[in-house]
Amino acid sequence: MTSMSATKPILILQLRPEDETSDSEYACFLKYGGLRAKDTCRIRIEKHGIPDNLDLDDYAAIIVGGSPFDISTPEDEKSATQKKIEADFNRLLQQVVTRDIPFLGACSGNGLLGSYLGTRISTRYAEAVSCVTLDITEAGKHDKLLTGFPEKIDVLLGHKEAVDTTPDGATLLMTGKDCPIQMFRVGENVYATQFHPEGDTEEFLLRIDIYRNHGYFEPHEAEELKKRVSLNPTPYAQAILRRFVERYYSRREKLGTDFSCK
Repeated sequence: MTSMSATKPILILQLRPEDETSDSEYACFLKYGGLRAKDTCRIRIEKHGIPDNLDLDDYAAIIVGGSPFDISTPEDEKSATQKKIEADFNRLLQQVVTRDIPFLGACSGNGLLGSYLGTRISTRYAEAVSCVTLDITEAGKHDKLLTGFPEKIDVLLGHKEAVDTTPDGATLLMTGKDCPIQMFRVGENVYATQFHPEGDTEEFLLRIDIYRNHGYFEPHEAEELKKRVSLNPTPYAQAILRRFVERYYSRREKLGTDFSCK
């Protein structure tokens, strides 16, 4: 499978409980993916779950955002909402991986995919909210989403957990000094990033304010972190999102069409 029909919308699955961060994240997906709202079907999984009758043949590709939930949290400490999210995604990812359906999971999407593939998720490679420089691997230099990029690019990230190793059968595309698994691909079309390709400085300033008491950092560090995420623009990270959309969805064929979520 190389791509899906350009006459179908992009399915955007979100997990953030807060309306402000969820709406802002969605706006960034649209902005840096070169999408309009009418090009997408948006589902907030933390509110509605993944519908049992969701037919992935109805969509050109899937994009999954971040969340404050941690897969490495002990099972008896997870909320009912988180348990349902993880169960729903395991069901979804079984189809995605088996059928090689175009998928891009950022941060939590990365952890959910890694967990499904059997890789241990832990706090070993946690990273503070920041702008960091990552390395593109030799395999990454030949990937369709990364070809032509510099060997090193800046990204925005912040996470309490990460995959410990590259999942079996996956291809490592990007790596970092403090967190070695930053981007990987399964098959030809299933991607995951530990960083946020949709993120920009304004978005991360908002997230710092919203999540200052969620354990990503000490509350008194917020102002310093705001300086860190304002250091450099991250155009190549955002180009990954744009290239993903362009590879699987042609806006030229969809002008004037409105989609409704099925």
